[in-house]
Amino acid sequence: MPIPQTVSKEKKSSPLDAMMLSQKDNLAAVNALILSRMQSDVPLIPKLAGHLIAGGGKRIRPLLTLASAALMGYKGTRTHKLAACVEFIHTATLLHDDVVDESDQRRGKASANALFGNEAAVLVGDFLFSRSFELMVEDGSLDVLRVLSHASAVIAEGEVLQLSMLNDISMNEESYLKIIGAKTAALFAAACQTGGLAAGATAQDCQKLYHYGYNLGLAFQISDDVLDYSGNQADLGKSIGDDFKEGKVTLPVILALQSASAEEKIFWQRCVQEVQQNDGDFIKALGILQKHDSLNKSLSQSHDYAVKAVESLKGLPDTHLREVMTELAFYAVNRSS
Repeated sequence: MPIPQTVSKEKKSSPLDAMMLSQKDNLAAVNALILSRMQSDVPLIPKLAGHLIAGGGKRIRPLLTLASAALMGYKGTRTHKLAACVEFIHTATLLHDDVVDESDQRRGKASANALFGNEAAVLVGDFLFSRSFELMVEDGSLDVLRVLSHASAVIAEGEVLQLSMLNDISMNEESYLKIIGAKTAALFAAACQTGGLAAGATAQDCQKLYHYGYNLGLAFQISDDVLDYSGNQADLGKSIGDDFKEGKVTLPVILALQSASAEEKIFWQRCVQEVQQNDGDFIKALGILQKHDSLNKSLSQSHDYAVKAVESLKGLPDTHLREVMTELAFYAVNRSS
């Protein structure tokens, strides 16, 4: 079951493409390891896991582990298992996410839970989490184990926090940032910090990599939430408006609610809090977001976190890879998919 490793020739080259190119051999080794370690005597496990893992995706989290280590001068193979570990954690959370969200699509294809059932998706997610911990133990570093196990716990906390505030239009920016900080940014940060640890970087430099990843993750997720309202369906590989249809309260909605009229608040309450939606409601939601400039305001916040990510790289080796990581931060804000 091959894992896609190349980018489309039709798309303009991006910093992510440049990072993939710089880590081409390492990434190929990581993909081979992923395929090997998701195997099981129970046929359903590799079949279900492979449906998601081989289904595309940006591979940005394992790439961050590889790139962070390379930035700090590491040239060995230790990062292969660590990057695979990061991808297994990410994939496990996606499987659990789709069950919790009752999603029937992922990256433009039927989701694993839609094809194989919720029970199987949850259990295979658990299997992948277990595989990730096996890889951590094989690495043998307590520091790596501490960083990645803590990230796994934080991600779970973020899931529960999001569940507790589901469809709650009273959610504020602080709560939103806490949720995406746990669900998305925590693993970005751990991926980068793990690369630094593998390279034997100082504690101070590992913290810089952590903060780079954390702020990159925030920028990435805010932009993702904007794209759900403004993206191109063909570029995204999924339907736009999924967050709205599921009643998710994201930053664009929070910002629109801050200056909403009484009529608009009733609209958001019906569509998001009560999830009672009619034909044309998504178009109306877009109009309200545009009226309050909520999408641009959200992207402005995403840009601010990108700036913080770049500032975190100061003092680290001034190489071409650092330049790529800098460009990646701003690409996270302005990407179309």
